[in-house]
Amino acid sequence: QVQMDASGGGSVQAGGSLRLSCAPSGRTPSSVAMGWFRQAPGKAREFVAAFSASGIEKKDGDSVNGRFSIAKGSARNTGYLQMNNLIPEDTAVYYCAAYVGKIWSRDFRDESTYTRWGQGTQVTVSS
Repeated sequence: QVQMDASGGGSVQAGGSLRLSCAPSGRTPSSVAMGWFRQAPGKAREFVAAFSASGIEKKDGDSVNGRFSIAKGSARNTGYLQMNNLIPEDTAVYYCAAYVGKIWSRDFRDESTYTRWGQGTQVTVSS
């Protein structure tokens, strides 16, 4: 089964930036909507942002506050999460996930909506 693997995490100081990437582990049958989530130790998985299959429509989570931006990649079903002005509270494992269909007709903030997940990437922000 195709997975969506996130990469590009690392350790940065507060105020720094990171760009995460997401790519499928195999060929996906069609264009997918993509969501980004994160999970800090001891906390539930949290919605970060999502874009539609076209990449044109985007939604941000409450914690983003204009610091993060998402984009659809040029390669099939890839995407990016640009994170700027990072703060220690952003420390988490970041995941990307895919949904085939019209994501806005579903609860796009709910992780159970997405059907394709994969490896996450650790982001650590120090003060």
